[in-house]
Amino acid sequence: MNQFPLWKYLMVLAVVVFGVLAAMPNFYGSAPALQIVGDDSVVMTDADLTRISAALEQRNAGADAGFVRDGKLFFTYDDIDAQSAAFDALAALDMDGVIAAKTLAPLQPEWLRSLGLSPMSLGLDLRGGVYLLYEVDIAAAIQNRLNSYVSEIALGLREAGIIHRVTLADGGILIEVREASELSNARRAVETVDPDLVLLNGSDRSFRVRMSELQIRERQNFAMEQNITTFRNRVDQLGVAEPIIQRHGVNRIVVQLPGVQDPSRAIDILGATATLEFRLVDEGGNGVGSQTFDRRGGGTAVLKRDVIASGDQIVDASSGFTEGQPAVIIRLDAVGGASMLKTTQQNVNKPMAVLFIESERVDGADGSVSTRNVYEVINVATIRGVFSNQFNVTGLTANEARDLALSLKAGALAAPVYIVGQQTIGPSRGQDNIDRGFLAIQIGFLAVVVFMALYYRVFGIIADLALLTNLVLIVGALSLLQASLTLPGIAGIVLTVGMAVDANVLIFERIREELRDGSSVQAAINSGYEKAFSSIADANVTTFIAALVLFVFGTGPVKGFAVTLAIGIATSMFTAIVGTRAVVNLIYGGRSVDKLAV
Repeated sequence: MNQFPLWKYLMVLAVVVFGVLAAMPNFYGSAPALQIVGDDSVVMTDADLTRISAALEQRNAGADAGFVRDGKLFFTYDDIDAQSAAFDALAALDMDGVIAAKTLAPLQPEWLRSLGLSPMSLGLDLRGGVYLLYEVDIAAAIQNRLNSYVSEIALGLREAGIIHRVTLADGGILIEVREASELSNARRAVETVDPDLVLLNGSDRSFRVRMSELQIRERQNFAMEQNITTFRNRVDQLGVAEPIIQRHGVNRIVVQLPGVQDPSRAIDILGATATLEFRLVDEGGNGVGSQTFDRRGGGTAVLKRDVIASGDQIVDASSGFTEGQPAVIIRLDAVGGASMLKTTQQNVNKPMAVLFIESERVDGADGSVSTRNVYEVINVATIRGVFSNQFNVTGLTANEARDLALSLKAGALAAPVYIVGQQTIGPSRGQDNIDRGFLAIQIGFLAVVVFMALYYRVFGIIADLALLTNLVLIVGALSLLQASLTLPGIAGIVLTVGMAVDANVLIFERIREELRDGSSVQAAINSGYEKAFSSIADANVTTFIAALVLFVFGTGPVKGFAVTLAIGIATSMFTAIVGTRAVVNLIYGGRSVDKLAV
């Protein structure tokens, strides 16, 4: 009785060994480091490591160690001051094609790194950095889509030969035709543009359309997902290591930038809504549908309504100089390139303008917040030759060209955003949080260990061994999942320590009860584990459900707490029931025992 088959012992041993291996990278600590990535996600190699290392040495900013991991370079330093000096030295070198960021690099040996094992990442509250909370102007996203529908419907009516007027009205679109007999044809033309649009009755020569509720929801979700993707692209261009970007509620986005201590540039780049449109100049100044815009430097320009190419058709952009002036080198996609080619072929020696569009925040008197577009013609140039998908844009300062190129390259925001929350956490505060959190774990662990050893003797020591194994497995699981450990996560680990030992208390008390009732030692052990299991399982399953609910409906720190709690429940069930049973069976199983040290 009370003996496991060999495969169960081997399974327990394998899980423990694997957990120890996965947790080991965390025991070597980390050091301040520079992370260097290639522009356009170019993979860095050992040759780049040698080249940049030599350049830093020449600037007296040599690293303690350097290595390549996942196509990125890492240079480690003794302290933050040396790291900052190396960062400044690298910026002074002005190397093309590389982006550097301050980070923390693990110090585990190469053999662990070769196994693909990494330490768990630390959340912003433990590592330091910048926390930003953005709100997305969902109404503007809907309005932008309605504006697109106006152009698409007008084009469809023109192609159908219907004389019309299309305008925005009351949250929808008003379509008016000259002749009542054309009304049915106009309706069919609109349905061809998008059959999901809702058509509403009007007069004998007009009708209205609006977006369906499904279309509105889809547009809202698209705007959120597109903005999150754009944020990720822009953060990649900034070179920030291990950012966290996620949706928060219906219309907000959380951005966490570990290691960043100056949020100003990050805010400028993330919130940049600048984009471009290319239009022909209306030289007559009175064309139907032409629009008048202010010109940079003074004066106005009258531009034709049709857009040749826009920011969402730009696939690449970089800053540079042309003829001594700051410029943005633009490359369009196939559709934009074809449109530009056709336009330049038909309009040689005619002027084309570059319209700069930027959203700005508007605070209402009632406390409401909205956005509006500001338009400015930054450049008017005569088309001297035929070109298609690649050309230069001038009329900007060097800083404007660099930031605009970065924003265009990362993609346009589907809807304007404005910042509603900001917090900067220094690295010293992060380290203080780490120290306090792990001190709490140590105190809680030692208190439980002492109590269990004194009260349950040998069985208590077995429980303590299981508790230590449980902590190692939690750390290993967090490392494998690359889940970010936060202060609430540390609280979840402390809670798990108490819950893990609670299962063993139930088992040991049940064994004591069986012994008092006159059961044999072997029968008492077996009954203790078998009969206590249902109570332990019920308690842990209900707690796991609560952790799952917190993870699904919570955000940020709440999710961190839920993740560590859920992992802790799973590992504690294994160590407290299977693990301790394996050790007890090894000590007492299959032999005659008169007394238990419990």
